[in-house]
Amino acid sequence: MGVIGTIIGWVVFGLIAGFIARAIVPGKDHIGIPRTIAVGVVGSVLGGLIFGLLTGGFRGFQPAGWIGSIIGAVIVLVIYNRVTGRKQNR
Repeated sequence: MGVIGTIIGWVVFGLIAGFIARAIVPGKDHIGIPRTIAVGVVGSVLGGLIFGLLTGGFRGFQPAGWIGSIIGAVIVLVIYNRVTGRKQNR
């Protein structure tokens, strides 16, 4: 898998993790697909970092598996909503 394949994989992985995080966090999000991808990718890296710290196997910034990525994406989405004040509960 070349560089393009890796980038496409990260985009798809981020999109799925971001959409799942948006479904878990209550309320309506108006962030669009690019920000959903960003939330998923950043959440995956954050999930990998947290998992590494909790297990004592810290290996730097690397992606987590699906569950860690979704947990990380939920955390990133909640922080994003708090910082920007964009969350609308309906």
